[in-house]
Amino acid sequence: MNELLSQLVSLQVIDLEIDRIDNAIKDEQNELDDRISALAKREALINELQESITTQEKESRTLEAEMTDKMDHVRERQSKMMQVQTGREQTALLKEIEDAKKNAKENEEKIVALMESIEKLTEQIETEKNMLKGEKKLVTEETEKVRSAIAKINRGKKEKDKLRKKQAKDIKGSVLKKYDTLRQRRNGVAVVNVVDGVCQGCFMALPPQRYNMLLKGDQILDCPTCQRMNYYVPPVEEEK
Repeated sequence: MNELLSQLVSLQVIDLEIDRIDNAIKDEQNELDDRISALAKREALINELQESITTQEKESRTLEAEMTDKMDHVRERQSKMMQVQTGREQTALLKEIEDAKKNAKENEEKIVALMESIEKLTEQIETEKNMLKGEKKLVTEETEKVRSAIAKINRGKKEKDKLRKKQAKDIKGSVLKKYDTLRQRRNGVAVVNVVDGVCQGCFMALPPQRYNMLLKGDQILDCPTCQRMNYYVPPVEEEK
């Protein structure tokens, strides 16, 4: 392997370690973000439940007002019964009274159902608030742990960044730019070994002539399929 390829391989080892560190930071932060998101969802649920209670309370007051009006109407019709002179008028008044009583009874049943629903929702809100309180405490503790973990990880990353800068400074600018571009496009891997004529980046066979040129180790060759830079390391023979 020529010197430039050796430098690129060493640089990639450092870069992959930096990638691992970055992913570790993301994992720590994502886990915390998930907990915070869960808190927001629980708070939203509590607000929805409270809004439902407010709506049902308003509906209950409306029904109560209607029921009062209906019962007032019943009393007014009952008083008028003393003044009617014909059976036809009496029958009509009796029907009005029965209809009003029936409607008032239906309203009363709806009000009772609403009261039961409001009671259940109130209990659910209390449960959700208690859970939210406990989860907030855990998130506060977790936030401190994550900050501490990320700070520790970042200290290790700084050392890797210094090593990376040192390793990259001796690589030709155009080659380094190509390497960085390939890393962005090829999931962080720009330089790969070739085993038995097969690129270990895309696992496609190299053309025989290109493979033979690669075996000489005196130039940088790209994989015609994935465009990664290829290198060849002779297999280590086992001791007999």
